[in-house]
Formats: sequence, structure tokens, C-alpha cells
Amino acid sequence: MDGESFTTNHFPPGSIRPETGITLEQKTTFVFVVILVIFLCILIVRCFRILLDPYRSMPTSTWTDGLDGLEKGQFDCALA
Repeated sequence: MDGESFTTNHFPPGSIRPETGITLEQKTTFVFVVILVIFLCILIVRCFRILLDPYRSMPTSTWTDGLDGLEKGQFDCALA
């Protein structure tokens, strides 16, 4: 421990060192995983928005469809 360096070279002199870069297959896999993570985040945000305000995504024209001939208080009977 008298100032010795802990870095050691496990390769004998004159040998070829392995490449430290990533292969094309690894790059493709990484890009695919990143795209899947982005898609998952978009779906999570969309689901939370629907849970917080479910009626925002529904058009207002469907709220009154089927209630044309009903009077106030007859809605319970119309469901049966």
C-alpha cells in the first residue's frame, strides 16, 4: 500500500485487447428498448389522464343520446 496502483493489466504483452464499443445488435436492442419505454410512458400518462377526468375524452353529443322523449325523473325507468 505504499502508493501502489491497484490497476492491473490482465492481458499479456502483445495480445489483442477486446473492443470496448458496443455491437450493432446491442445498439439496435438499446434503441428498441428506448422506444418501448417511451411508448409505455405515453400510455401511463394517457391512463392517468382518463382516470382523473373520464368525461373529457367522451364527446358531449353522446351524453343526451337516447333521452329525447324522457321527462325529468324518468331516467331510472329508462335504464330497465
